[in-house]
Amino acid sequence: MHSPTPEERRGAGRADEDALRDFEVAEVGDVTGRTLLHLPCGTGLGVLSWARRGAAHVVGLDLSEPAVETARALAADLGLTQDRAAFVAAGVYDAAEAVPDRAYDIVHTGGGALRRLPDVERWAETAAALVAPGGFLYLAEPHPLADALDDETGSRVVHDYFVRDPWPDAGPDTGPDADPDSDPDSDSDSGGERAHPVGEVVTALARAGLRIDFLHEHDAALLPRYGVLRRHEDGCYRFPAGRPRVPLTYSVKASRPA
Repeated sequence: MHSPTPEERRGAGRADEDALRDFEVAEVGDVTGRTLLHLPCGTGLGVLSWARRGAAHVVGLDLSEPAVETARALAADLGLTQDRAAFVAAGVYDAAEAVPDRAYDIVHTGGGALRRLPDVERWAETAAALVAPGGFLYLAEPHPLADALDDETGSRVVHDYFVRDPWPDAGPDTGPDADPDSDPDSDSDSGGERAHPVGEVVTALARAGLRIDFLHEHDAALLPRYGVLRRHEDGCYRFPAGRPRVPLTYSVKASRPA
């Protein structure tokens, strides 16, 4: 198996790079001493960011073996052994059989992961089964309403919000909100990207046995998906001042009672 070169690791980001947005850190809260699973993890920057914030044991899963190898190399750069940071090459739907532990305090999905999965109910069932009693699932995804708007100004509805078919010619992680921590080969679960309405996602989590603690909508995007967005000090992109806003990202916390 190919081991990532230092140049390839630098292309994936620095091991000490904080890949988390401020609202994610605030909403997840203190992770000190907790276990955390990231589905999928891409090249591992998000997982390692949680480890650096005090998580006792983090696990990342991704279908792309090159991405997993890069994540392992970045963990080694930080001096983290497998008992602190482990990475597994497997599909999201196979996570329960592939990850080293039966359940985790926190299961994290985000960065456009749901857009690459065709079956949200199957994802919710898989992820919920891995949440330990007293733990929670945390999701931070591009808002599907933003996918219905025009790419230049984000001011006109040009696509059907409720269509669940794959986007034409949409390759893996190619959308305007594609997570820079992801890998182009990690899309084999999906056969293309598609939007999932927020109601579909929240309902799937509730049906999987989790309690919805909150659904938050945010006016910030990770990347400048519209030409008019402006970068702010927190690294996120927002509409200019005075411009009517729409949600660009949403987050959900869903817990399993102790």
